[in-house]
Amino acid sequence: MGTESCQGQEGFITTWLLIMCVCDLQSSSPVGSLMDSMSQKYHQINQAFEELRILTQDTENDLRKLQHNQEYFIIQYQESLRIQAQLSSLATLPPADRQLREPSLLSKRATVEAWLTREANTLQKYRLGLAEKHQKTLALLRKQQTVILDDELIQWKRRQQLAGNGGPPEGGLDILQSWCEKLAETIWQNRQQIRRAEHLRQQLPIPGPIEELLTELNSTITDIISALVTSTFIIEKQPPQVLKTQTKFAATVRLLVGGKLNVHMNPPQVKATIISEQQAKALLKNENTRNDSSGEILNNNCVMEYHQTTGTLSAHFRNMSLKRIRRSDRRGAESVTEEKFTILFESQFSVGGNELVFQVKTLSLPVVVIVHGSQDNNATATVLWDNAFAEPGRVPFIVPDKVLWPQLCEALNMKYKAEVQSNRGLSEENLVFLAQKAFSSSSVNPEDYRNMTITWSQFNRVNTLLALNHCTELNDLTINKQQIRCLLRMVWNLMPYTTKDFSIRSLADRISDLNHLLFLYPDRPKDEVFSKYYTPPLSKAVDGYVKPQIKQVVPEFTTPNPDPAANPTYMDHAASPAVNQPHAYGLYPPIGDPMLDADGDFDLDDTMDVARHVEELLRRPMEGQWSGQQS
Repeated sequence: MGTESCQGQEGFITTWLLIMCVCDLQSSSPVGSLMDSMSQKYHQINQAFEELRILTQDTENDLRKLQHNQEYFIIQYQESLRIQAQLSSLATLPPADRQLREPSLLSKRATVEAWLTREANTLQKYRLGLAEKHQKTLALLRKQQTVILDDELIQWKRRQQLAGNGGPPEGGLDILQSWCEKLAETIWQNRQQIRRAEHLRQQLPIPGPIEELLTELNSTITDIISALVTSTFIIEKQPPQVLKTQTKFAATVRLLVGGKLNVHMNPPQVKATIISEQQAKALLKNENTRNDSSGEILNNNCVMEYHQTTGTLSAHFRNMSLKRIRRSDRRGAESVTEEKFTILFESQFSVGGNELVFQVKTLSLPVVVIVHGSQDNNATATVLWDNAFAEPGRVPFIVPDKVLWPQLCEALNMKYKAEVQSNRGLSEENLVFLAQKAFSSSSVNPEDYRNMTITWSQFNRVNTLLALNHCTELNDLTINKQQIRCLLRMVWNLMPYTTKDFSIRSLADRISDLNHLLFLYPDRPKDEVFSKYYTPPLSKAVDGYVKPQIKQVVPEFTTPNPDPAANPTYMDHAASPAVNQPHAYGLYPPIGDPMLDADGDFDLDDTMDVARHVEELLRRPMEGQWSGQQS
């Protein structure tokens, strides 16, 4: 089967997606296992929680002992006051009675005051010892919180970002939530202990450094719980990163400590707004953004709900829609599909019966706003580059302008496997071809590209789908093979398939629908390869109705007739200029290939002439059939 000249109309992103048309779909699906290092890390986290539990229980015991001793001290202090009152009352007695009773009272007062002095020093030591233990506990709490929030939670967010490129699922939040809840519980217990210690100090002020220590401890524990609450307000389900205006989309936010801190007792409301990259930068710098937004989102308010069975507090935005977008002045030659926005989710949480009130905010992954489907590929390129090469803790939404070629290959391979839903990735030949396209190189040695860097501009703006020399290469591969190869794009220049297309009808079913395709390169019958992926035929209707089916057709393309003696049939589309029908289908007798000139080279003009001739021939049988039916 001949090929058309490959017209460079799509971008580099489309190029690598379309390599799947020449890949065998058979692959295995190995199941990964939990790494030993991860198990060891989880063990260390659980050990730290056990140590925190022991420390917290120890300070609780010390606090109770301190409270008991202080209560007894107050009783003895009251006794000293009573003795002093008795001594004062002696002045009203006769001298003889006063001399009789005064020595005994003075002795008692001296004994009690001596005990009070010793006990005051003991209480001060208890208070200082308790404060030092709390300092140790808070230091370990900070360390544990850093591991969970700055390591584990950040890694989960990174996995979530890579999942947007087709990486493995980020995994559930159950383990993270259990850790955060343990943190919240431990932090709150220690906060209550510190407050009780402060209350005991106020009940019985004893001069010393304890007042400053308790003030510092209270400030530290408040900072810790503030960091926990604000950091665990996360986006469980990200909004789509390519966001089309006037299109419904969804997102889910969740507070990982909502249940333990009883935030759900006063259900908070979450608001979603879209902001620009510059507004996101200002927000993280705590600069005044005047509550500006960069667009209008419908249905952007949602009340958080507590699910008793799962212990989760979350808000599900199910019917948001971006009504309009306001774009900023773009830098230089930056296109609209390179401009990044983000969805800002914000709320207010009250903790401990309004003891503490937190303003919380979280930003979605960067989104690119489009108004037409034709912008989808370039927008996807922006998102893919950002997801792949974003660095932790970056300023929104800065990414490297260039990366090593192997790094990009890894990102493309990840996206490719997700798009074709297979564990079989891009082959070395595929990657070499992409490198040739990206670097305008003819080298077929993969090592030549190992240390090369590719810029964002090269990735985004290479605008040739398949070079003519690659068309010739594929033509050389197929010219001596059986006719009708499954090199779809090389034959018809089909519009690229999208994930949505495959959700409507699978690739295997689409190949089955196209009866002109008989063999997968080099010579495997297509049914042998794809039949196990075909959708089973529908069972016969039992209600008398015939259920319609969806079937792929290619406009201006004929259906081959398996019987050479029979008249050719005509589908609801005419012949494609790109198709040269084999004589075995009875359309015309064996002749020399008119698409090759005398030197055996591909001749596009002759191909187009033959195609037009075929189109005329194909119309005649249809007219004959129609006239026969009328007669």
